[in-house]
Amino acid sequence: MLRTVLGLTMVTIALRAAAPEPAVPTDPIRAILDAFRSHRVVALSEGRHGNEQGHTFRLALIRDPRFANAVNDIVVESGTAQYQDVMDRFVRGEEVPQDQLRHVWQDTTQTMAVWDVAIYEEFFRAVRDVNAMRRRGRQLRVLLGGQPIDWSGVHSQADYQRELLRFSDAFPADVIEREVLRKGRRALLVYGEGHLHRLSSGSIVDRLEGNGTRVYSIVTATLGDAARVDPAVATWPRPTLTSLRGTALGAVDYDFWVGGVADPPHLRPADQDFDALLYFGPPSSITPAPYGEALCGDPAYLATRLTRIQFRGSEQDALAVKRACERKTAK
Repeated sequence: MLRTVLGLTMVTIALRAAAPEPAVPTDPIRAILDAFRSHRVVALSEGRHGNEQGHTFRLALIRDPRFANAVNDIVVESGTAQYQDVMDRFVRGEEVPQDQLRHVWQDTTQTMAVWDVAIYEEFFRAVRDVNAMRRRGRQLRVLLGGQPIDWSGVHSQADYQRELLRFSDAFPADVIEREVLRKGRRALLVYGEGHLHRLSSGSIVDRLEGNGTRVYSIVTATLGDAARVDPAVATWPRPTLTSLRGTALGAVDYDFWVGGVADPPHLRPADQDFDALLYFGPPSSITPAPYGEALCGDPAYLATRLTRIQFRGSEQDALAVKRACERKTAK
C-alpha cells in the first residue's frame, strides 16, 4: 500500500513538472533591453522577410532613448560587407550619394528582390537620424553581415553556384567576433530565423555560442499562429514578447513558427532553439512592405535585378517584381 501511494505521488509530481507554464506577455522593447544586461548579443529574427510589422517594431526599438545607451552595434543580413565603409559614413551623418548607398542592399548575394523593398533603406536612414542626436563616441554602428560577392564575374547560373560555395554563416559570425565581442561592445543581430536557431550546426548563434558567447535569441512569429497553440495569445497586446522556456508555445516544433506547419514529422521544441517569441498578431494580419517608386522607374535597376533572378530564381520571382512595379506605376 505504501509503495502504491509513493508511486502515485511520484507520478503526480512528474506530471506537474511536465505541465507547461502559461506564457506571459511582456513589453518587447523593455524585454530586449533587459536581455542586454546579461547578454552581449541579442538575436532578433525578422520573421517573413519584408513584413511591415517587423519593420515598425525595429524602428520603435532603435528610436527608444534607452536603446543606444545599451547597444553599440546593429548587425544586419540586408547589406553586403563590401560597402561597410559606405554604411559607416552614412550612419555617421556624412553625405553619401544615393547611387553609392543603394549598392549596400542591392548587391548582396541575394538574386531576388528581398532587400529592395523600401523598409530596409528606411531602417538605415532611421539609424542615421538617431545618430544625429548623439555625440560621435556614442553613435550606433550598422555592421553589414552579408558576405561580399563579385557580381562582375557572374554571368551564368553556374558562375553564381560557384560563388555560393564560398558562403556560410561563418562570415557574419566572424564579423561579430571581430567588431563586437573583441571590442567589448554589444550588438543587436537582425537576421532570418534560419541563421539564428541553436540546433542548426553552423548557424550564427551556434558558432557564437560554440566560442563561449551566450546569445539571447528571439523568433518572430509571422507564419505560425500562436493563438492555435495557446488561445490566450489572441487577447495579448501587439506587439508582445514572451519567454518560450517551459511553455506550450516553447513545446511546439520550431518549424511551426517559421513555416506554419501544424504537424511536423520530427518534434524539435522551439525553446531549445530560441529563448523568446515576438508576436505581432495572426499570420493573416502580417503585411508585406511595398517596393519604392524610384526603383520601379529605374530601367537599369530592373534589368540588373531581372538578370540576377535568372541565376537562381524562377519565372514567378521575375513576374512578382514586374507586377509589383506595375502596381506602383499605375497609382
